[in-house]
Amino acid sequence: MTTDTDIELSGPFKAVDSTGRSHDVKAIRIFDEGYGIIDVYVDFAAPIDAGLHQDKVLVKAIIDRLRALGYRGPDFGLSDPGLQERKLIVLEAPEEFAPFAKSRGWRNLAEEFDE
Repeated sequence: MTTDTDIELSGPFKAVDSTGRSHDVKAIRIFDEGYGIIDVYVDFAAPIDAGLHQDKVLVKAIIDRLRALGYRGPDFGLSDPGLQERKLIVLEAPEEFAPFAKSRGWRNLAEEFDE
């Protein structure tokens, strides 16, 4: 699910989990603006197993995709468990992700309050 407030960072690709199963990722996206912390939304073509958002191999495959697109920085953490869905993983990007996000059109609303 994308809206006109989304920035698509990656289109479709395959990501493998720790059991060797391949998953079709539809897109990796972020909202076009926010206040410092960036949630990264990973949309899957089919439902994924409950708890798969904690699979380190799958999460690494997602981060590796972002690195292939130009992200340079540390790995991500999981966002709020309540945000995880059957066809969606939400990751919380570290501060070092902001320059990459800005290069894709993201706007940090918190900068308006900096002096």
